[in-house]
Amino acid sequence: MKVAIVVDWLVTYAGAERVLEQMLHVYPDADLFSVVDFLPEGERDFIQNKHVQTSFIQRLPFAEKRYRQFLPLMPLAVEQFDLSAYDLVLSSSHAVAKGVITGPDQLHISYVHSPMRYAWDLQFQYLKEASLERGVKGWVTRYLLHRIRGWDAQTANGVDHFIANSNFIARRVWKVYRREAEVIYPPVDTDSFTLHESKEEMYFTASRQVPNKRIDLIVEAFAQMPDKRLVVIGDGPEAPKIRAKAGANVTLMGYQPFEVLKDHMQRAKAFVFASVEDLGIIPIEAQACGTPVIAYAKGGVLETIKGLDVDNPTGVFYESQEVSSLIDAVKRFEANRERFDAGKIRAHALSFDQEHFKENLKRFVEARYEERNR
Repeated sequence: MKVAIVVDWLVTYAGAERVLEQMLHVYPDADLFSVVDFLPEGERDFIQNKHVQTSFIQRLPFAEKRYRQFLPLMPLAVEQFDLSAYDLVLSSSHAVAKGVITGPDQLHISYVHSPMRYAWDLQFQYLKEASLERGVKGWVTRYLLHRIRGWDAQTANGVDHFIANSNFIARRVWKVYRREAEVIYPPVDTDSFTLHESKEEMYFTASRQVPNKRIDLIVEAFAQMPDKRLVVIGDGPEAPKIRAKAGANVTLMGYQPFEVLKDHMQRAKAFVFASVEDLGIIPIEAQACGTPVIAYAKGGVLETIKGLDVDNPTGVFYESQEVSSLIDAVKRFEANRERFDAGKIRAHALSFDQEHFKENLKRFVEARYEERNR
């Protein structure tokens, strides 16, 4: 079986790249395709230092820094990959990778992190954050996103089977493409987040400080609970706004190396999470440390955290992105603290580890391949 793996772009090592890394462990001989590849030389180990076949966008002026601005050209770019020699095409897609062209005798399975967020249900949030709500640029952007939506919906027909990274995204896949998707949770490096049973009187959160992560909400809530200590790791454009809301009980550490983040995650009595994520890797990493999570009850966390309504809970949910709702959740966490067992919390997190991902992916792909070739 000759395998090609297609991704949107390669510029850093984040969530989608962790999925690619494990795909390459399952299919180490696969050839790799990407719209652009600007990974630094010293950061290519996760793709096994493979040669990457790129599109014409790789050679456009300023593409290394502004590749996202070429989004209107990416549908055309990804359609130019000649994949006719491959038996299996695996696309890992959050933008355009699923739009590659395959033939009737080829099997195309697309692992979808999300249908293109900024073109579909998050369009208005994207336009607001990019200051494109009005004016000529705004209307041009809306028109381009309109065209991309049509292309995105049409190219779903070229995918034989969809895999979604959560039930939350499977519902989005159905909404946008009217296609069922198998759910295979993405791989979490639980080995790097070891169990720490002793907890301190400290709450903890960590994230890039951008609007949708809602670190401002967490800081504001703890400013109203001066008897409770909060430590925040992360930096970003929202940092000044967040700093202005912090009380004396809130410690803002800015960007920190991994070992510092892990140390705080292990020692915290709870990790606090306020954003809506497709799955949410960092709450699973916290649970791998034996640390319970206080999370906004929307998105993928509903699948990765067990709330107070079940035995052996791993966290507490709050129902609205409001200060009062989060404060109430902290109070409920404190009242139920004896119900949280660090060892059982970690055991739950291990169901999302890398080995589970590789086994589930291999089993699903091989079953579909056998069906195709009967």
